[in-house]
Amino acid sequence: MNAPQPDLDDVVTSMGRVGCRLSEIGACEGAAGNISIFLGWPVNTRRMFPAEERMDLPLAVPELAGGSILVSGSGCRLREIRENPAQNLGCLTIEESGKTARLFTSPKRTFRKLTSEFNSHLAVHRDRILHHRTKYHAVVHAQPFHLTFLSHIPAYRRETYLNRRLLRWQPEMIVYLTDGIGMIPFRVPASSDLMEKTVAALRTHTIVVWAKHGVMAVSEISVEQACDRIEYADTGARYELADLSHAARADGLTAKEINSICRSLGLRQNIFR
Repeated sequence: MNAPQPDLDDVVTSMGRVGCRLSEIGACEGAAGNISIFLGWPVNTRRMFPAEERMDLPLAVPELAGGSILVSGSGCRLREIRENPAQNLGCLTIEESGKTARLFTSPKRTFRKLTSEFNSHLAVHRDRILHHRTKYHAVVHAQPFHLTFLSHIPAYRRETYLNRRLLRWQPEMIVYLTDGIGMIPFRVPASSDLMEKTVAALRTHTIVVWAKHGVMAVSEISVEQACDRIEYADTGARYELADLSHAARADGLTAKEINSICRSLGLRQNIFR
């Protein structure tokens, strides 16, 4: 299902809201975290971003030709997007070859280059759009405290264990994270290895953990929905840490209870059997 086609101002406003929310939940300390949104329809970039330059892309994406990607700059604070979008965002228009793009920015910009994780953002946009045939796609990388901490504990780097422990704490968890949370072992940030593992994991999930680093979440509906997925997953991790600190005395929702929720809502999941 395609999302509505908001104008540039609305997209920028939504990025600002999400940047502030991620800051509120402690998921983007300092300049950590990044956001990008692909728009598969013509957008008027020059009013907000009048400066133009051509840049080579980290991988060829001819499938995205003609579309635009709004993306945060390297070293920018996500919480500042709302008040100063021109300082913290750039807008790429992908050229026909898919190998280059025109980067539109403001003279007020405070970054030298786009986020260092842009290779993963771009590869994920390409892959998800190829498979889902959407004209809108949002990608959010953040470092939620509780979930990132758990990824430092070896047992929680096992994907099945992580999901069964985290999705048992509230009925909403299985509803909003029906496909579960993917887990990628530690890879060097911004590396091609991390990019490839992320693309593969996001074919079957809408949120993945980068072990010892953070998470990446996606949505074809809104950037707010991607942020919600991070918030739900980190809330599950917060419950889990609380349980660990109390000698693991809470039972959480049982598999039987979770399956009853899924049956009542017609949800298909493979985590709790």
